[in-house]
Amino acid sequence: MNDLEAQPPAENASVAPEQLSGAALVPTLTAASGPTPAFGPTPGPPPIPGLPPLPPLRSDDGRVVLTDTTLTVREQPFLLLELERAELTPVRWILWYLLGGLGLAFVMIAFLQNWLHTGPAMLGMALTALLLAYGHRGTNRLRLHRLGREMVNFALPGETPPWQRLTAEVNRRIARVHDHAAREAAALLAAADEATRQAALAAQAAAEADENTNNNPLTVN
Repeated sequence: MNDLEAQPPAENASVAPEQLSGAALVPTLTAASGPTPAFGPTPGPPPIPGLPPLPPLRSDDGRVVLTDTTLTVREQPFLLLELERAELTPVRWILWYLLGGLGLAFVMIAFLQNWLHTGPAMLGMALTALLLAYGHRGTNRLRLHRLGREMVNFALPGETPPWQRLTAEVNRRIARVHDHAAREAAALLAAADEATRQAALAAQAAAEADENTNNNPLTVN
């Protein structure tokens, strides 16, 4: 497998509960940040005719599965052809963020005013700092833009960079299948135009033959 960190980072409604040519996407696990998604090959549907196949990608937690033609998030499948693009946005949990910040400020003021002893003050600072860090970390919102339909949102826990790289791969494959479909449609349209032109030429030739026959009647001896 290739290290994800070698790949360039990608760009980025209501949030549902917790969800580059890519040979493999690998996790980056750190003890401080908690578990992060890891991606590896998994069996998928047959490749699109006329396109070189790409290996399917699957997160270790099973939240996301990406193939040549489909994207499955939390067991909800989407055809890549029905998607316009995907966006990933880091989202802070504002309630915990504000509670942690306000709580930390209150504990520090109480300690400076000698309303709290050192032990309780240190414990309160540690707890409120944890709340502040928890709210600041938040989650990652995956927004799927569907053609002619409303957007769909999912929450993906873990570090942001691995999900950004996965989102970049999703967008790359969406553009890939749309380009292939456009080329197929253009080829079919060109074939239909050519068939229409040939039919018109054949009809014109038949009309000219009938006209020549009418203009040269048979003479009877």
